[in-house]
Amino acid sequence: MHKPDFVNAIGVFDSGVGGLSVLRAIRAALPFEKLIYVADSGHAPYGDQTEVYITERTLTVGQWLVESGVKAITIACNTATVVAARSLREHTALPVVAIEPAIKPAVAVTRSGVVGVLATRQTVQSESVARLCALHGTQVRIVLQACPGWVELVEQADLHSAQTEALVRQYVQPLIDQGADTLVLGCTHYPFLRDIIQRIAGEGVALIDPAEAVARELVRRLDANTLASGSPLGPTSFFTTGDVVQVQRTIAQLWGEGVSVEALTSV
Repeated sequence: MHKPDFVNAIGVFDSGVGGLSVLRAIRAALPFEKLIYVADSGHAPYGDQTEVYITERTLTVGQWLVESGVKAITIACNTATVVAARSLREHTALPVVAIEPAIKPAVAVTRSGVVGVLATRQTVQSESVARLCALHGTQVRIVLQACPGWVELVEQADLHSAQTEALVRQYVQPLIDQGADTLVLGCTHYPFLRDIIQRIAGEGVALIDPAEAVARELVRRLDANTLASGSPLGPTSFFTTGDVVQVQRTIAQLWGEGVSVEALTSV
């Protein structure tokens, strides 16, 4: 049953709080839209789960958004995209815009000919990433690097500790040592570690985040389907399947302002 406040909203979801990096870009591009953000933190991280599990979660959260009356869905999770975006599109007629590792743009800007891709284990091992590498990596070397533990750091808003720096260095430094001058932030959690990644990689290394490209594609899809809203300014609603107190604290810190997060127990 459609919820009146959510009819014609845009649904955005991620395994946790990482998708806020995409939500921020969407809010900037579409200030008049109602947005619903679902942090599936009770089932995070997706990157260490099976494809069956990730698909089930994607379809479950996606169906909840459909039943809430949204007019479009954005998958703000690289792992969910590469594993389950096709399945979600097969289950709904709504526009589904999904994020994926920005390998093509990274290949276009590398000068050294070495591109590093920082992502979760499931993303690194996915057929979709293999396809992107085969399609765009014929003239360059693409080094895939899984980064276990990074999502959990962001979920706890632990962005600046010595432990965080050590774990980020563990996975970034080998890419730099191999000559990478361009790093793809292949998980929506990772932009929140941008400062520490940049410091370790060096100022001459480009960090590629596709969040703004996702927002532009969403704008295009809304316009193409005559779904864009006018005024007034649209509200943003936050939900989580995880610990509401913890998630609300983390979202407020990452979002940069106080928010109210509701428990999502039905999914």
